Amino acid sequence: MSETIAPPPQNRKSWQLPVLIGVAGLGVAIAAWFYLGNAAQANSCPVQSMPAQVLDAAATGELAALNGTGEGRGYADMAFKDVAGKDLTIADFGGKALLVNFWASWCVPCREEMPALDEIATQYNSERFMVLPINLDIGAGGLEKAQAFLDEGQFDNLPLYADNTFAAFERLKREAVAVGLPATLLLDPEGCELAVLQGPAEWHSTDGRTVVEALIGLRG
Repeated sequence: MSETIAPPPQNRKSWQLPVLIGVAGLGVAIAAWFYLGNAAQANSCPVQSMPAQVLDAAATGELAALNGTGEGRGYADMAFKDVAGKDLTIADFGGKALLVNFWASWCVPCREEMPALDEIATQYNSERFMVLPINLDIGAGGLEKAQAFLDEGQFDNLPLYADNTFAAFERLKREAVAVGLPATLLLDPEGCELAVLQGPAEWHSTDGRTVVEALIGLRG
């Protein structure tokens, strides 16, 4: 009777390694898909180096912390609401250069900055430019607190726009644009980012007006 010889045991690593490589490759592909998708969403505008450099050069003294960017980030789809609860986006203000200021009533530097922003809005708001404040008070009574602050300050040209979901600012943090409040974006009439300021500034000053006039003047 002949002896049956069993086949040699397979080396598990010989099949595990290709499988592991395949799984890892799939993970990298998924991560790349999410990254590139987010990058495409963030970089929805053309790179605008020259306008960014103009604003960067104008930002001196009280506005020295403002940085010209123009790297292609766009915010036309950034969502928030007006005081009546109507849904809006940055695109609803298309055609105007925008100074978008993110603030909250609990933020002391934000509160201190608001009078100067109101002065800038009073002097420069027009068909070509607008100060667009977006309040980020969240939780019960957040909008009421924000409105009470605006009413107390009698800021005639700073209406209440708000995002009490905090999604707009989370987007800025996710894209490494801002980390705290207040934060300000300078946008062109298509909602494309040209400059960023992290922290407060004395906007109603010679330095602040110089930056605003440089932004308005970019379109000639």
